[in-house]
Amino acid sequence: MRRWLAALLLTLAAPVAAADAPLLTSHLRIHDPFVVAEPASKTYWLFSKNDPAVTGDPRIGIMAYASSDLAHRQTPKLVFALPKDSWADDGGWAPEVHRWKGRYYLFATFHNDKAAIPASGKRPNYRRATLLAVSDRIDGPYQLIHKGEPVTTPNDMTLDGSLYVDPAGKPWMVYAHEWLQMGVGTMEALPLKDDLSPAGKPQLLFRANEADWVIGQKQPEGDMGYVTDGPELYRTKTGTLLMLWSSWGKGGYVQAQARSKSGTLAGPWEQLGPLIMQDSGHGMLFHAFDGRLMLVLHRPFKRAIAKFYEMRDAGDRLEVVREAVELDGEAYPTHGCPMGVSDARC
Repeated sequence: MRRWLAALLLTLAAPVAAADAPLLTSHLRIHDPFVVAEPASKTYWLFSKNDPAVTGDPRIGIMAYASSDLAHRQTPKLVFALPKDSWADDGGWAPEVHRWKGRYYLFATFHNDKAAIPASGKRPNYRRATLLAVSDRIDGPYQLIHKGEPVTTPNDMTLDGSLYVDPAGKPWMVYAHEWLQMGVGTMEALPLKDDLSPAGKPQLLFRANEADWVIGQKQPEGDMGYVTDGPELYRTKTGTLLMLWSSWGKGGYVQAQARSKSGTLAGPWEQLGPLIMQDSGHGMLFHAFDGRLMLVLHRPFKRAIAKFYEMRDAGDRLEVVREAVELDGEAYPTHGCPMGVSDARC
């Protein structure tokens, strides 16, 4: 009943969608959402793995939804298609788009489970990595760079690469090293040149089991897997360097944060604990055009929907203000009241 009421209130409270933006954000199946607020056109671009049922394009790649208000979206378009001659044959996970040196760069994870690499544990390993692509337009089309090869070494099973630019203006790719290969997943950082090719060796930032809230997942091989997912770096108003990241904890997938004690990637990294639980994670931050700091993540892990939160930059950490139920239609918000309810006791 509450879910039906929330959906009804969302429809009644929102302005009538324009003819070219007929889709409600609250109805979109989105995993690993990434939002870019493009100021020139006042457009919010939501990137995700291509869904052929939505775009009508069967190719493996990345799609993007355009919106002027975060609540209503145009039919998505395919902005990147994996070339048929690529070493990869599946994926499209965790797309991110970053502005760098006047162009737009797409980071997204692809794999090929038939391309075996040396195994270091009890499971077969195969090629998985973040590929980089570039475009002069935010809505593509994006073309692979570095001849379609990842910036990490081919024998490393990695994912969820994110661009970070340090105070000196130097680019880095921060990424997760797969628990499938490591047993205990890690967060690592690779220094890059201005052309986003490797400039050195990767640096270990932290291991998944350094966070006391992370729960290892029992594997068929008899061991435990400790997951690292979805890194994103954020510099607070006081200069503190934070990392959003996800793993498995109590109640499923968890959105958490960590803090660098040195203010640099080198850390050491202090685990600040969960931000949002209830099977929520892989979040990223952006500023809405009205100045609000926003977080978007997916929930639940399976059959995920994009969920939006208003956030507060507290200087030494991030804090959740409320779940933006007017955008995601959530009947049981993790923070704040359901739509149409003002009782503070909720």
